[in-house]
Amino acid sequence: MQTDELREILGQRFHTIRFDGDAVEMIDQRLLPGRETYVRLPDPHAVAGAIREMVIRGAPAIGIAGAMGVALAALQASRSNMADPDLQVTQAAQMLAQVRPTAVNLAWGVERAMEAWQSSAGRPVPERARAVIEASERLLIEDIEICRAIGRNGAELMPDPVTILTHCNAGALATGGYGTALGVVRGAREAGKRVKVLADETRPFLQGARLTAWELQKDGFDVTVIPDSNAATFLRAGQVDAVVVGADRVARNGDAANKVGTYPLAVLASEHSVPFYVAAPVSTVDLDTPTGEDILIEDRPAREVTHVFDTRIVPEGVAVANVAFDVTPHRLIKAIVTEKGAFAPADLADGVSR
Repeated sequence: MQTDELREILGQRFHTIRFDGDAVEMIDQRLLPGRETYVRLPDPHAVAGAIREMVIRGAPAIGIAGAMGVALAALQASRSNMADPDLQVTQAAQMLAQVRPTAVNLAWGVERAMEAWQSSAGRPVPERARAVIEASERLLIEDIEICRAIGRNGAELMPDPVTILTHCNAGALATGGYGTALGVVRGAREAGKRVKVLADETRPFLQGARLTAWELQKDGFDVTVIPDSNAATFLRAGQVDAVVVGADRVARNGDAANKVGTYPLAVLASEHSVPFYVAAPVSTVDLDTPTGEDILIEDRPAREVTHVFDTRIVPEGVAVANVAFDVTPHRLIKAIVTEKGAFAPADLADGVSR
């Protein structure tokens, strides 16, 4: 897919990921906001490394990346003399699906790509590879359409004017484009509502300060970055109308895993009678996971805490814990906004199954 074509579909001045000839191209989110740099990844191992090292992050985005990594494996199989291309592609898919355990979308994206590979069995391998590439590109376009639907559904829940507090980055950079939580922000503006955003820094990786602020400023939104520890002050002062966050996995009962710091934000919102919403595609709802207690939580490298970029801020030899996600209990969530509609947690399983 050509860059201009994708950006026209998005209506944005940047793109997160695309399949480009014989490589996957993605924006290097580690370098934002200082540099807008795109990297080309020629094989599934490079894609897995990019997911692991946070070149790309966000549940829907890494699902698309996983699918495109399988497409690269299929492309490699079409150009090699291996006796068993099915084994080559299957092994790559298994490797990709295990890179980051919390986000259900990664395994889902890999599975979607594998369905295209398996359903084309019996055809020449180059044709099968093309089928997987096309499937991964459809996944990207579908994700953009899904996020726009989430945005429309969430916009209906927002007052006018509205100040939205968000955490981490659940925007265009975390998806194929447009965003989930920031999709609600974009949807509210497109509905003619006056929107302001408060973006938590989101320590320790600073996705709010670096990424949410960058993409909202780039698209002309009124955005203010606040330290995570300031959220209670703004909520208590009545300066927040709604909290909207994304999710990496939502359990059947409506418990939601998201970037660490989300759970205390939900507690604070409840204390101050501010509605707390989770915006996520149906693909993030894992009906096979009964509750949040069953979600595997990822630990991240200590360096994300001990250093800010290349500057050490924690003394040598001090122990560090870096739990990447927390789980917000469903009782604190007013609604989970999906492309199929907004559902109270008790109605989620039935709603997304219809």
